[in-house]
Amino acid sequence: MRYIVLLFVLASQWAFAAPPVFAPVTPGQLLNFPRDYGAHPDFRTEWWYVTGWLQQADGKPLGFQVTFFRSRTEHDTANPSAFAPHQLVIGHAALSDPAVGRLLHDQRSARAGFGLAWAKTGDTDIKLDDWRMTRAPDGSYRVSVKSGEMSMDLSLTPTQPVLVQGEGGYSRKGPAAQHASYYYSHPQLRVSGTAGRPGAAGAVTGSAWLDHEWSSEALQPEASGWDWVAANLDDGSALMAFQVRAKGGGKLWAHATLRDRAGKVTRYAPDQVRFTPQQRWKSPRTNAEYPVATTVATGATRWQVTPLQPDQELDSRRSTGAVYWEGAVTIARDGVPAGRGYLELTGYLRDMKL
Repeated sequence: MRYIVLLFVLASQWAFAAPPVFAPVTPGQLLNFPRDYGAHPDFRTEWWYVTGWLQQADGKPLGFQVTFFRSRTEHDTANPSAFAPHQLVIGHAALSDPAVGRLLHDQRSARAGFGLAWAKTGDTDIKLDDWRMTRAPDGSYRVSVKSGEMSMDLSLTPTQPVLVQGEGGYSRKGPAAQHASYYYSHPQLRVSGTAGRPGAAGAVTGSAWLDHEWSSEALQPEASGWDWVAANLDDGSALMAFQVRAKGGGKLWAHATLRDRAGKVTRYAPDQVRFTPQQRWKSPRTNAEYPVATTVATGATRWQVTPLQPDQELDSRRSTGAVYWEGAVTIARDGVPAGRGYLELTGYLRDMKL
């Protein structure tokens, strides 16, 4: 559930002569790999979202997030100039270190082109200056991020097949058919590499979750934001759940997927998924208040979600325009420790605008 990139308002930046027609998301279009590992430039927005838990040499944990967004703008498609911003590439990266007490994070953005930024078709290959994410022929991913706040150079190795979300990859986000994305996940990725503050990055191991989504009209106008959680469970299972919240309060839509260690997939309808806040945290920087601990119901099962640390707010107003909470969490199943994952909370500072 990844729509942060939809927030920025490009229309105020350029005069448009011929706004493009964005490709629609429709049911019945099965995903095709390896082609769909790559970019889909005809759609309005797209993201490759990697989150996970790392263990340092001293055994202490780190949470990490690396996200690349691709956005097709409304700039005149007939403009042949190499400087025309037809596609934008945006990056977010963060480390959650309890020893620091807040997120270490950075952000970048650039128009695609000139060999400096791209999101290629055919397979995963995204570049933003010296930030990079690629997929090798053996299926492994390489993620490299360097900034003044942090450094990460990670290898992500699949241990399980891709988990196709929704109906064959068509993931509905509301009652109307057009409010949807194409969406797959790659849970239980085995991680190795280095991560940490600049000059102090050390060896790490761990596990990660990758989401890849692309869409053109994902959210309905009544939506204020969403809550999303994904978890690699200790028994080899994988859990994803989200809800879209209404501006006036309450739930507009929800869905959940659970794949057990044997590969059986159970999907939960909107009336079977419920998020119930248990603990709230108020940001001292933005005054936004987030439900950082919550209970997620999927049918008769209750999942208790607890943050690694309360302050995992990410301010991306210099790139996508959003302020959101994205943090490492532990997961318990009906009170029994079950795994680790990431929780995303958006629309708590102000209502989302598409």
